[in-house]
Amino acid sequence: MLLSNTLSNHTARNLIILLFLSASFCGRVGVAAPLSGSHYTDDINGLPTSVMDVLNRWAFPIVLTLLAIALWHSSAFQEIAAGVALFLFGMLSLERGFKALSGGVLQQWLQRCTSSTAKALGVGIVSTTLMQSSSLVSVLSISFISAGLIPLTAGLGIVFGANLGTTTGAWLIAMYGLTIKLSTYALPLLVFGIALQFQHRRKWQSMGHILTGVGFVFFGIHMMKQGFSAYDSLLVLDGINSEQWSARLLFVALGILATVIMQSSHATLVLILTALANGQIDYLAALSIAIGANVGTTITALIGALGANHAGRQLAAGHVMFNLLTGVLALLLLPWLLLLTEWLATWLQLPPDSDTLRLALFHSLFNFLGVVLMTPAIGPLAQLLQKWLPEQAGHSKRARFLNEAALASATSAISVSQQETQRLYRFSRDVIIQALGWRAHDFRLHHSLINDEQSTDIELQHQHLQQGYQHRLKPVYGDIVEFVVRARARAGNGEDEQLRRIRVAGFHLLEAIKGVKHLLDNLTHYLHHGPVAMTANYHALRTQIAATLTLFDQTLELKDSQDIELQLQRQHLQLQRFNDDIDMQLEQLIQQQQISSVMATSLMTDKSYCLHACKRLLTSAEYLLLTPQLDNPDWSLNDDDYRQLARQPLQGDQP
Repeated sequence: MLLSNTLSNHTARNLIILLFLSASFCGRVGVAAPLSGSHYTDDINGLPTSVMDVLNRWAFPIVLTLLAIALWHSSAFQEIAAGVALFLFGMLSLERGFKALSGGVLQQWLQRCTSSTAKALGVGIVSTTLMQSSSLVSVLSISFISAGLIPLTAGLGIVFGANLGTTTGAWLIAMYGLTIKLSTYALPLLVFGIALQFQHRRKWQSMGHILTGVGFVFFGIHMMKQGFSAYDSLLVLDGINSEQWSARLLFVALGILATVIMQSSHATLVLILTALANGQIDYLAALSIAIGANVGTTITALIGALGANHAGRQLAAGHVMFNLLTGVLALLLLPWLLLLTEWLATWLQLPPDSDTLRLALFHSLFNFLGVVLMTPAIGPLAQLLQKWLPEQAGHSKRARFLNEAALASATSAISVSQQETQRLYRFSRDVIIQALGWRAHDFRLHHSLINDEQSTDIELQHQHLQQGYQHRLKPVYGDIVEFVVRARARAGNGEDEQLRRIRVAGFHLLEAIKGVKHLLDNLTHYLHHGPVAMTANYHALRTQIAATLTLFDQTLELKDSQDIELQLQRQHLQLQRFNDDIDMQLEQLIQQQQISSVMATSLMTDKSYCLHACKRLLTSAEYLLLTPQLDNPDWSLNDDDYRQLARQPLQGDQP
C-alpha cells in the first residue's frame, strides 16, 4: 500500500523515464542483434532475429512518439535523457576508438596472455580498467572462444576479471565525476576529438574517437547532474523503506531492468551515483540497484552469444552464472558486506558523508568476493557448461566454423575463415579422390588406394562429381565469400589482405575440381579400356593429383612458414619435371607406334588438365597458409623460375 501510494502521484514522471530507457533499448538492440539472412547462422538467429524485427518495426516508432511527448512535457527530464544519451554515445565512441587504435594488439594480448587462470584474470582486469568497457572485452572473448583461439577456461577467467575491472569506473565517477565541473573539460575534448577524426591517418582518427567519447561521457554526466538537481525526486525511491527485503528485491529488479535496457552498467551506475549525490535515493537503495546493474550487464554477452557457436554460448552462460551468483551472495550477505565496507572506508579514511565513494567500494567488494569464490571452480564450471551446452553436429552442406560472434574481431574472423576453408579443402579432396576412381575413405586413412567398383561407369562418376560440387562445395564456399566480405569491411589493411587471400584460396579449390572434371571422361575410359601404355600414363596422371593432395595434407600440419614455402616450391618443381617426363614418354610412344596420334592428343590435353588441377591446389595452399609479405608481394616463383630450377638437381638428389 505504501509503495502504491508513494508512486501514484508520480506515474507520469516515472513513465517518461522508462520510455527513454525503452527507446535506448530498441535502438541499441536493433544495432547489436545478429544480422538475419546468413546461411551459417540460421539455426541460431531465427527466433531472436524475428523478435528484433518486430521490436524495430512496431515498438520502436511507438516508443519514439511517446518519448517525444515526454520530452516536450518536462524540461528537467530532457536534461537527464540527453545526458544518458550523450553518455551512451560517448561509451560507443570510446569502444570504437580503443578497438581501432589497438590495431589488433588487444586481440593478440587477449589471445596470448591467457595460458593460465591468473593471467586470464589479469588480462580481464587490466583491459577493462584501461578501456572502461567490459562489454567490449566480453564480446571479444566470445569471439575468440567461437574461433577456437582460446579455451573456455581462459574465457571465463577474462570475463571474471572484466567484472572486477569494470568497478574502477564507479570509483572514477564517484571521485571526480561528481565533484569536478566536467563540462569545462568536455567541450575542449569534443573540439580536439572532432578535429582529429578529419585526419587521414587511422591512428589519429582513432584518437579522435577516444577524445570525442570522453568528451561526450563528461558532458553526459554533467547534464545528468543538472537534470537530477531540478527534480525533487527522480523515481520517488526515497519514500520506499529500503530495509525491507521486498524493497531490496524491487531495487535489484530496477537495476537489472535499467542495465538490460541501456546495455551499459556504467550508465546505470552514473544514474545511481548522481541520484545518490543529490539525495534522491538512500544509500541502501543505491547498493541494491548496483547489485541489479551487475546482474543486468550480462545482456551484452547474451546478445553477443546469439550469433556464436556452442563455445561462445558456453562462455555467455558462464558469464550469467557468475553475475547471478555474485548478485545473490551480495544480497544474502548484505549486512556483513555493509560492516566490511564501513570498516574499509574508515581504514581508507574516506569522508564520513561520502556515500558515493562507499557505493564504489561496495561495488568493488562484492565483485571481488565473486572472483575469489568462483576462480577456483573455473575448471569444474567449464566442464559443467560443456556438458550442458554440447557441440551439435553441423550440417555438412553449410559452413560449420563461421559465426556472427567471430566478426567482432578481425583475428577471430581470419581464424574461422581459415578453418572453414581447410574444411572446404577436405571436401574437395574427397570429391577429387572419388572422381579419380578411388575410395576417399582409403585415402584419408592412408591405406592402399583400390579402384572403386563403380569407377568404370563414366556417367556415374560425372554424377558424383557434380553432386559433390553443387551440393557440398559451392554452398560452403558461398558462405565463406559472404563472411569474408563482411569481415573485410571491418578489418585493417593487413587483415583485409589476409581475408582476401583466404577467399581466393577457396576459389582455386573449386577451379581444381573443374580441372579434374575435364579429365574425367578419358581417365575413366583409358584406365579400364585401351592400350597398356595409355592406362599407365593415365594412372600416372591421377597418381600425380593424389600426390599433390597428400602434400597439401602434410602442409596443413606444418607451422613454420618457411617450411611451408619450401615444400610448396619443391612440389611446383616436381610438377615441372612430371610435365617433362610425360612429354618425353609421349614422343617415345608415338615413335614406337604404341599409341595413335589421336590418343597422344588426348593424353597431352588431359596432362594439361592434370597440371592445372595440381597447380590450383598448390596455389590454394599458398594463399591459405602463407602470410603476404608487404615489402615483396610477388614472392612466388613463376614458370620461368621453375624451368630454371628444373635444370638444377635438388639438394640431396643423386647426380
